Amino acid sequence: MNATLEPKSLDLVLDVKVRLTVKLGSCQLPMKDILEMTPGTVVQLDQLAKDPVGLYVNDKLIAYGEVVLVDDSFGIKITRIVGKTP
Repeated sequence: MNATLEPKSLDLVLDVKVRLTVKLGSCQLPMKDILEMTPGTVVQLDQLAKDPVGLYVNDKLIAYGEVVLVDDSFGIKITRIVGKTP
């Protein structure tokens, strides 16, 4: 079987839904702190506000971007595709 897909073959998978996730940051906290959380609690993440966020498709990092505001929703402006040189 040929592992290379011809362009026509891609038509078969173009409508397949995948999970797109953006990782803004993370942190580690003691369970005690988590149990004490209330509305209004601020959790500090390990990422600086100016740092790019990771864009994942099915848990695989594919790009980096900047968080932007689109009307009343958040969006991501892609700044770099993983594996491609700038």
